[in-house]
Amino acid sequence: VADAKASRHASALLDVPVYMAGEKHPAVAQKIGSWPTSQRTNAFGKAKTDACHRVFISALRVLQQRAQREGGNAVIDVESSTMSQPLKSATQFRCAAGALMANVALTGTVVKLAGK
Repeated sequence: VADAKASRHASALLDVPVYMAGEKHPAVAQKIGSWPTSQRTNAFGKAKTDACHRVFISALRVLQQRAQREGGNAVIDVESSTMSQPLKSATQFRCAAGALMANVALTGTVVKLAGK
């Protein structure tokens, strides 16, 4: 997660905090709802790590956009899943990368954080 957030692709992220599952965050004032996203990117001719970072950032951005649409100011408890196998981790995500495509599926909870 840290490498993806430090990658060149991270400039696409919005100004909406995102906290992975198990990551500490400020107190929640209101839980709005949970939503999944599944994003894909072309991996042909790209390093798998680069393709996975790109698609992970894309999935985070979709969750951030959902938070903005729903009136939230953060996304918490983001977990990754591949082939119905959830991964709840503050430091890792799952990416299914092949010769042609890379896919990351995330679920996050949109909230209003207290004091924000």
